[in-house]
Amino acid sequence: MLFGDNSIFGFSIIFNSGSMFFGGNYYYIILILQAICVFHCVRRGKEQKWIWIIVFLPLIGCIAYMFTEMFSGGDIQQVKSGVSSIINPGGQIKKLEAQLAFTDTFNNRVQLADAYLTTGATDKAIALYESSLTGTFTENEHVIYQLILAYQIKQDYTAILPLAKKLYSRPQFARSKAHIAYAIALEHCHNITAAEEEFKTMKARFSDFEARYHYGLFLIRNQQPDEASQLFNTMAAEEKMLSRTELKNKRQWISLAKDELKKMHHAKQAD
Repeated sequence: MLFGDNSIFGFSIIFNSGSMFFGGNYYYIILILQAICVFHCVRRGKEQKWIWIIVFLPLIGCIAYMFTEMFSGGDIQQVKSGVSSIINPGGQIKKLEAQLAFTDTFNNRVQLADAYLTTGATDKAIALYESSLTGTFTENEHVIYQLILAYQIKQDYTAILPLAKKLYSRPQFARSKAHIAYAIALEHCHNITAAEEEFKTMKARFSDFEARYHYGLFLIRNQQPDEASQLFNTMAAEEKMLSRTELKNKRQWISLAKDELKKMHHAKQAD
C-alpha cells in the first residue's frame, strides 16, 4: 500500500476538514495542496505532528509545510510525479510509451525506463536500459547508475559488479546509492572483506546515513552485533546535532537505525 494505515486515516480527515473550512473552487485547491503535503510528509518520514497541522490548518498548514520542508527542486519534482501517479495511474507511462513508439530515441527510451523503474516495472526498465547502452551511449553514466539500482531490486548481484566498476572512479559514485548497492553486491558474491572496505569508505560522521545504516545491517549479518550497535547509537546521537534542513533526508535512516537498536535490545532480553 502506498501510504499505510495512518495515511489513509489522514486522507479521510483531509477530505472532511476541507469541506468544513472551504467551499467552491477553493475546496478543490486546498484538497490538492493537502494531498501533496501529506504525500511528501509520509514519503519523507516526517514527524506525525505535520500531518495534524496540515489537516486542521489546511491553508496555513500547507504553506508552512511547503516552505519549511519541501522547497527544493528535487523534492517538488518528486511530489509532482507522485501525486500525478495517484490521480492518473499509468497515464504518464502510456504517454511515454506512445512517445517512444513515435520516435525511438535514446532520450525517449531512458525516460520510459526511468518511469518503469519508478512504478515497479523493473524487468521492462532493465530491458530498455540495456538496449540503450549502444553506440555513443555505451558508457552512459545515468543508464549504468539506474541499471545498478534495477539489478539490486532484482537481487541480481553478479550483474551489478561490472557495472559498478565502470562508475567507480567517478567522484559522484563515492556517495551514491549505486555505491551502497555495489558494497551489498560484493557481500552477496561472497567477497566479505571487499564489501566491508567499501562500507568503511562511506562511514563519515554526520553524513551518509543511508550507507551507514546498510553497513550496520551488514555487520549484523556477519556476526558483529557490538559494532553494529555502536554504529547505530552514533547515528542516533548525531540526530540532536543536525539542523532541521540537515534532517530532511536523514531522519528516515536515523529512525531505521533506532528500530534496529530496539530489535537488538529485545533479542538480548530474549536470550
